[in-house]
Amino acid sequence: MKFFHLSDLHIGLKLMNRDFREDQEYILAEIIRLAVRERPDAVVIAGDIYDRAVPSADAVEIFDGFVAGLAEALPETVVMMISGNHDSGPRLDCFRSVLARQHVHMIGTPPQKEGEYIEKVTLEDAYGPVNFYLLPFVKPSMVKRIVGVDENGNNLSYDAALRRLIGREEIDRQQRNVLVSHQFYLPAGMKAEEMDKLRTDSEIRTVGNVDQVGADVLELFDYGALGHIHKPMSVGRENWRYCGTPLAYSVSEAGQQKAVTMVEMGAKGDVRLSVLPLEPLRQVRVIRGELSDVLTQQCGDYVTVILTDQRDLDVADMRDRLRDAFPYLLEIRRETVRRADYGGLSPAQKPQDPFELCCLFLGETDEADRTILRDVINTVKGGEDR
Repeated sequence: MKFFHLSDLHIGLKLMNRDFREDQEYILAEIIRLAVRERPDAVVIAGDIYDRAVPSADAVEIFDGFVAGLAEALPETVVMMISGNHDSGPRLDCFRSVLARQHVHMIGTPPQKEGEYIEKVTLEDAYGPVNFYLLPFVKPSMVKRIVGVDENGNNLSYDAALRRLIGREEIDRQQRNVLVSHQFYLPAGMKAEEMDKLRTDSEIRTVGNVDQVGADVLELFDYGALGHIHKPMSVGRENWRYCGTPLAYSVSEAGQQKAVTMVEMGAKGDVRLSVLPLEPLRQVRVIRGELSDVLTQQCGDYVTVILTDQRDLDVADMRDRLRDAFPYLLEIRRETVRRADYGGLSPAQKPQDPFELCCLFLGETDEADRTILRDVINTVKGGEDR
């Protein structure tokens, strides 16, 4: 059994107000090209198909073109997808039963009523069945009617809700099972703060990481096709994997190699992963240096420029020259070191006290300002003493 693992397409996203339509259409066409070459039995998309719950007409058109292109090129390939936290589950559920008859399984909402279970799609190969459990993004409030609440009558944590939800399923561990899920899974022993360092600026984070789920809940599955984290990575085991986005969606992803994860399953326990690199129409780059050096690196990529010039620059001229060199310029940042000049002061005049330093920096202040400033400095000093 061979299948493609994709996630976080974020169709309709804009990068610093740059329209990404051409780039997204290009990369989706590249994915179809890879699919034609590799001929997978299935293409799995683990959530965040769109960048917003109510996608634009352009975004819907792009995705329609992608699915239609896959179906035309590989009519026997099964397409399975779930909603992510950016998607509207009920919208994706539209025509769910009709699409299933066309080998397209678009699952928008998790089970919410008694008698409902995680959508399961079973495919067959020479080694028997492979069961794909399609679990859209879950908030505890969505599923409390079937997983219950805690001892105080409050919604369960994300971790507890997912465990109870999966625990309702009768999973045959003698067969090969795949979970397709869009959640924040955390490897055993890793703190959420450590995982945060690996994440990118284009991801939505919850306050306090309340949405974290222990990755050991995936023990029942031969492969976890995960979505939500934008950087390719595994969580605890190589077979529990975030495939990452197909494009760089923030400057923090500059230089990151994007790819399709191809999964090949033989007999039970035999899972092989391949990374199929994706080359975008335009890279996201960060170019740092003095203006004269930066201008020599002109290109047609999406570029953030960080200028290190210590001298003042003509702002209008600088912007015009950079925009000419980089037609897809995202932003210009200045990296300068500014220090107060005390060179003209005698040793007796040079301020030593933090209050005097602040007054010198602020310039003219009245007594009310100085009272507030003293209070702030005393508060800070008190915190340091503790």
